[in-house]
Amino acid sequence: MDIILQITLLIVGFLLLIKGADWLVDGASSVAANFKVSKLLIGLTIVAFGTGAPELAVSFSSLINGNTDILLGNVIGSNIINVLLLVGIAAVIRPIKIKKDTVSKELPLLLLISTALIILFLDVNLTGAISNVFSRSDALICLLLFSIFLYYLISLAQKDKKEAKIVEKPKYSLIKSFVFTGLGLAGVIAGSELVVNSASTIATSIGISERIISLTVIAFGTSLPELITTITAAKKGESDLLVGNIVGSNIFNICVVLALPIAISGGISPASFEAIDLIMFIASALIIGILAHRGHDINRAEGILMLIIFAIYYGYVFYGVLT
Repeated sequence: MDIILQITLLIVGFLLLIKGADWLVDGASSVAANFKVSKLLIGLTIVAFGTGAPELAVSFSSLINGNTDILLGNVIGSNIINVLLLVGIAAVIRPIKIKKDTVSKELPLLLLISTALIILFLDVNLTGAISNVFSRSDALICLLLFSIFLYYLISLAQKDKKEAKIVEKPKYSLIKSFVFTGLGLAGVIAGSELVVNSASTIATSIGISERIISLTVIAFGTSLPELITTITAAKKGESDLLVGNIVGSNIFNICVVLALPIAISGGISPASFEAIDLIMFIASALIIGILAHRGHDINRAEGILMLIIFAIYYGYVFYGVLT
């Protein structure tokens, strides 16, 4: 009976995700048109921070319950999934056009923040410490980096207003745009919560480790809002919204989802995570930057390449479950 209930909750969760993502993309796109700002900016802010809410909720919950592996694995796994799986799928659906400023500014900023996080992990290698710890001071550095990102977003909004090049007619009125955006966010967050909780219950009951649960069930589950939003945006040809969502979500994951709970409550150790997890974390940010720089787009062949790399890594993760 419990399994039937969990399956039912999974189905309801996925339905909420799908419909919520549809409303979110349409609403956010209309908000951008009403305010005459770029869809990239809306993707980097409203959509990215909104779809990042499940990760933030999981982070605080896992830290309160002492499940630090879930906190860290949630961020590492989500960022890998967001780039290699989500962008890969989107590029296969429709090649993604990436603006020059995104290639020269937003993607390098994502790589910089991702690299900074890895460096902050390496206490043993860099300072000779007894163990690697992501401390409160490390978290404050990440929050400082996030403040720089916010400053960039403010300057981007001012630039959009000054240039006033956005001439697309809004799909909805401003109030209706916010209503659809809010309902969409509520749908994807509630849907992901249902999916994560039911999937986690099943995984825990069969004795899977926290590292594996966090890198798979939790990371996949909390990335569902980004996944459904990305697929919906790809089908609608909303490349700017899609790219902004992924870049903004990954920066939000590092600087807020991981750093904010730790800045409040103290440090954690990444000791239970393997080098391959951290390598793939930084590699994912590097891969999207290189592919985007080559031609200011990511085509279907490159999307397939990203999916292959993703499959190889997660094949290794699941191999660890079976052995």
